[in-house]
Amino acid sequence: MSSSELMLELHQKALQLLQEDAEKIEKLIEIQMETLTNRRCPVYEEVLDTQMYGLSREIDFAVRAGLLDEHYGKALLIKLERNLAELYEALSQSK
Repeated sequence: MSSSELMLELHQKALQLLQEDAEKIEKLIEIQMETLTNRRCPVYEEVLDTQMYGLSREIDFAVRAGLLDEHYGKALLIKLERNLAELYEALSQSK
């Protein structure tokens, strides 16, 4: 396997793993949006915040290692942050 093939494989694997982690966070947000039962539950918010922080660190590592384009990583985080903001807004309005 050539070095360019190895880099391509690592790049694709990094994208796949980051996308899977982002989808897990997205699912947490979706479940909460569907039920809105845990209104302002500090534990649930802490889990989401911790997951978001962990993903941001993963993305930072992948960017620094040259496995991920910085713009892609930022776009992934921005999408999740918007969804999280919508969740918090919906929770506030459901009180």
